[in-house]
Amino acid sequence: MGHNYAKPLTPEQKLARVLTRVPADWVVSIEREGKAGLWKASVHPVGGVGEWATDAADISSAVEEAWRLNRSSLA
Repeated sequence: MGHNYAKPLTPEQKLARVLTRVPADWVVSIEREGKAGLWKASVHPVGGVGEWATDAADISSAVEEAWRLNRSSLA
């Protein structure tokens, strides 16, 4: 009996997956915070203001959380 376990996505694959969800005309801002090396990101429509996702260990997590916080602007 074979098992089909999904491999976890690499950070690069995760970032690529999240960016495919973000509309092409939206702004994506990514910054590194202080000496802790944590990441923050904001994703929002052009001319709009989005909430920042903070304290992420990697870029892909920051962008994914920012997308979750701001995707309601699509409606």
